[in-house]
Amino acid sequence: MARETSAERELPPRLRRALDLTYNVEGVVAARVWQWSGRVAVGIRGGHTSSPSDLIRRVEAAVAGLRETGETWDFGILEDPTK
Repeated sequence: MARETSAERELPPRLRRALDLTYNVEGVVAARVWQWSGRVAVGIRGGHTSSPSDLIRRVEAAVAGLRETGETWDFGILEDPTK
């Protein structure tokens, strides 16, 4: 089993699950999740062969079961750190 970092231990279980589900989507190479009152944001970076719009759609579908009533989820593409 992989060793957890201190940041991963601090994540609420639901957000950790959102990251797990996101990384299980084919083409996702990096992901970040943020949460604040009534809102969650998911940022992803895909491989060079992934269409950003298709990747976002598949990530949205993967985490749909985690949404709570009245909660807003936003999805976007993370900037490439090499640019």
